[in-house]
Amino acid sequence: MAQERVPPGQTVTGRFPVLHHGQVPSLRLEDWRLRLYGEVEEEVELDWEQLLALPTTRVTADIHCVTGWSKLDTEWEGVSTRQLLRLVQLTPQARYVMVHAPGGWSTNLSLDDFCKENVVLARSFDGAPITREHGWPVRLVVPHLYFWKSAKWVTALEFIWKDRPGFWEEAGYHLRGDPWTEQRYRDDRNWLLGR
Repeated sequence: MAQERVPPGQTVTGRFPVLHHGQVPSLRLEDWRLRLYGEVEEEVELDWEQLLALPTTRVTADIHCVTGWSKLDTEWEGVSTRQLLRLVQLTPQARYVMVHAPGGWSTNLSLDDFCKENVVLARSFDGAPITREHGWPVRLVVPHLYFWKSAKWVTALEFIWKDRPGFWEEAGYHLRGDPWTEQRYRDDRNWLLGR
């Protein structure tokens, strides 16, 4: 039964591997902000206390890393992306979201993927605060896409009208990252050749 939950090319693990580019950022809760901007009528910025005041949700989901591991039945708690969208009025042009984190890290999502019911800006994993290595104080969790789309250390959500690659997408990862169709890497030869 569990095998039906594992996409092609994946192996189930009980561990939670730590993978990221560069150093873990040094963040302080008193300085942390979440900025919602771009294709919105009015920009919004939340501090940590304002984020804590928002309604929370719990999500149990399987996660799948592009490197080939899957972890089943992970538990997350935080603010749903649908709840976050209630804080801003998107313009009619908004179609995508660029998720930003310190150090120039980013990832792109369609607005449809961002708004799925089980997508959450998580503060806790398996009942405990997320560790720094896994994205403290908050990380996005997008269970239906490869886990690089679940950005760590999130500090901004930029709503955009045209899709553009984020950090790993610029390096050749797929623009969407659906694990069920193995959208691991881009296959646009002209893009890879810099044309």
